[in-house]
Amino acid sequence: MAAENPHLLVLGGARSGKSSYALDLAEKNHLKGYAGNNKGLFIATAQALDKEMELRISIHKKQRGGNWLTLEEPFHLAHALEDEAKGFRVIMVDCLTMWLSNVVLSDNMDADREIVRLADVLRKISVPVVMVSNEVGMGLVPENALGRRFRDLQGSLNQKIASLCATVIFMAAGLPLILKGSLSHPDSF
Repeated sequence: MAAENPHLLVLGGARSGKSSYALDLAEKNHLKGYAGNNKGLFIATAQALDKEMELRISIHKKQRGGNWLTLEEPFHLAHALEDEAKGFRVIMVDCLTMWLSNVVLSDNMDADREIVRLADVLRKISVPVVMVSNEVGMGLVPENALGRRFRDLQGSLNQKIASLCATVIFMAAGLPLILKGSLSHPDSF
């Protein structure tokens, strides 16, 4: 299926540089040098469940600066995208892996249905969405059923989202590898 929307997916392992690379691309291509509304929406999916996470979230908000409005949405990502798509030059979601983990561990959400809902919303919106996700299928097979289910769901999510994106980048050691699309044109994603 050919991607017809301007979305970008940045994949990689933990601490691979994917979030900072995705944020830099979003700012460079969609926020810098534009008059008028130059705000981006940053949808954060992590929850501040302990002091360490509270500190990480605070640091990340400061690093993003004034070009971003932050919306914390750990569960209802498709709904948030649908509601907030208008009025922003770009939306960044960091990260799909944390969102999926929240959904899988929720007592009242169906992960398969939420993945389908997210894909449906991404097909409809024209605002560029930059998404960050972990590639979890390159390591050992998890030893328990929940871990294997999560790995399988994450792989399906990454494949579905990648098929909808104009550009897909894999990060390793802070270096980008373009898997799909191109970054040669300034508005390429």
